[in-house]
Amino acid sequence: MTDTGAPPMPSYSPTPLVKKSRTGLVIAASTAAVIAAVVGTGIVVVHSGHGGKQTAAAHPTGGATETAGTETPTPTPSYDEVTADSFTVELRTTQRQCFGSAGCNVTVEPNLSYLGDSESIDPDAVYEITYEIHGDESGPVIETAELSDRTSLHYTPSTISTASAGTNVSVEITDVTPQGG
Repeated sequence: MTDTGAPPMPSYSPTPLVKKSRTGLVIAASTAAVIAAVVGTGIVVVHSGHGGKQTAAAHPTGGATETAGTETPTPTPSYDEVTADSFTVELRTTQRQCFGSAGCNVTVEPNLSYLGDSESIDPDAVYEITYEIHGDESGPVIETAELSDRTSLHYTPSTISTASAGTNVSVEITDVTPQGG
């Protein structure tokens, strides 16, 4: 033997490459595909069930064309016309201060009632309800309340001066104006 000065070669045999099983990978990929198919089908069913465009995926008998013009239009809801005759109004006295023969200061608030079904009022509209209070020494007092969301009434209490404690205070609605909706 000839000595070349190189280190000796190790005395082992190389380990053969072991093929790993890909069964787990195949199962994971199959599971992901099934989940994607279920989610995709659910989206198509939900979309077509809510009046959306129907595509070939929703109609397995057709090709890849989209059926146009088959959407059912959503009916526009109709609401009752709200007028001054749609309400009754009374005054609720919240404060009264009388000064003998000099009369009284009276604070009143409107108590409105809608004569129909409140569901027949447009929920998106705001109605300005103008009313006139009679009984003030200076003449009628005109105020406005706002009705929104069918049942929310916003107003400012009114303070009037009456000639005496026996003065009849009354109210009437003069106008209703819708503001949008």
